[in-house]
Amino acid sequence: QVQLVEPGGGLVQAGGSLRLSCAASGSFFSINNMAWYRQAPGKRREFVARITSGGRTNYADSVKGRFTISRDNAKNTVYLQMNSLKPEETAVFYCNVGVVPAPRSYEYDYWGQGTQVTVSS
Repeated sequence: QVQLVEPGGGLVQAGGSLRLSCAASGSFFSINNMAWYRQAPGKRREFVARITSGGRTNYADSVKGRFTISRDNAKNTVYLQMNSLKPEETAVFYCNVGVVPAPRSYEYDYWGQGTQVTVSS
């Protein structure tokens, strides 16, 4: 069983910054991709950023240049540094992690419980 814990989140003024983290714990062999998604009120969940086990990253066009995803493999943790936040980016942010429970096993997808980010104007 794998647990994802997402502390962080909160209220920030427009133009401000916030850093999210998501730590994976439990019994598993390795972690592949780690990613962040968000869901604004009344909208579908959307992709924000992804980082591979090798450190390659990709971002949604809307956040390029403002958000940075990183990971600490020793801590099984993924981070999302968000700068220049906009009010329309108020959403619940979810981490998503691909976990390999044992050598040569399939990868399983896990989601964090979500953390609220509110950007005030």
